Amino acid sequence: MATLTVPSTLPSVSEDCEQLRKAFSGWGTNEDLIINILGHRNADERNSIRKAYTETHGEDLLKALDKELSNDFERLVLLWTLDPPERDALLANEATKRWTSSNQVIMEIACRSSSDQLLRARQAYHVRYKKSLEEDVAHHTTGDFRKLLLPLVSSYRYEGDEVNMTLAKTEAKLLHEKISNKAYSDDDVIRVLATRSKSQINERLNHYKNEYATDINKDLKADPKDEFLALLRSTVKCLVYPEKYFEKVLRLAINKRGTDEGALTRVVSTRAEVDLKIIADEYQRRNSVPLTRAIVKDTNGDYEKLLLVLAGEVEA
Repeated sequence: MATLTVPSTLPSVSEDCEQLRKAFSGWGTNEDLIINILGHRNADERNSIRKAYTETHGEDLLKALDKELSNDFERLVLLWTLDPPERDALLANEATKRWTSSNQVIMEIACRSSSDQLLRARQAYHVRYKKSLEEDVAHHTTGDFRKLLLPLVSSYRYEGDEVNMTLAKTEAKLLHEKISNKAYSDDDVIRVLATRSKSQINERLNHYKNEYATDINKDLKADPKDEFLALLRSTVKCLVYPEKYFEKVLRLAINKRGTDEGALTRVVSTRAEVDLKIIADEYQRRNSVPLTRAIVKDTNGDYEKLLLVLAGEVEA
């Protein structure tokens, strides 16, 4: 369930464009006006606004925003305004050039997307960067990480609910054998995670737990400090239990040691139109605190306002 709220009656696209232009005029930027418009428009509406703004004013709306805004608020506005496939392409490209959490972000994009969404993100990557996502993943990752991430970003999974029960049992046994032998990056392990439908993977994990009386992710914690095992666990969770995966990302982003604005911005901007309500419910169940209250406690200013609007909590 999405948290984005869109008014039942919207102004015309041209009126939104003029109001945004007005927000950039004068002695200071009207951040509240920007939040009230862009924070309450869905992807198609934001795309229409951006196209009309360019046609009317001869400038990409993103460039206008970039000139007017700064810091975490700017990052959130820009990511939110981007068309989702283009946003994913940008996040993936940044992830191939950063040391921190880069593998996690690439995995996240591949596993949270439907097959068509991932294909559109790869196409957007072609257009924006004049090369393939697979090329950059291959170039900027190494060893077992490359072995996992390349097939994940190249995948085009079956999206239906049909499950082959016999195959599920066979591959559950196969996974248990490989993991028991610590062959975590074995070709068969990678193949199952990278090619099987999410329904099929879920059935394999059910068989795994029923047959061997343990959750696969517990068996993948043999070495808690092993970064590849951590990525494997995240891959499983993001594929099968996305609300739990994103709850953990948010929980680690909003903590007593300081806020990871990058992770917070990424989750809110990519999930507000998809399932942020479900993630927020899981966050409250896990932490006994509403997500919006945690956001208020750890953020401030216009950044906080837009986060709350996208989380469906308040008007700016």
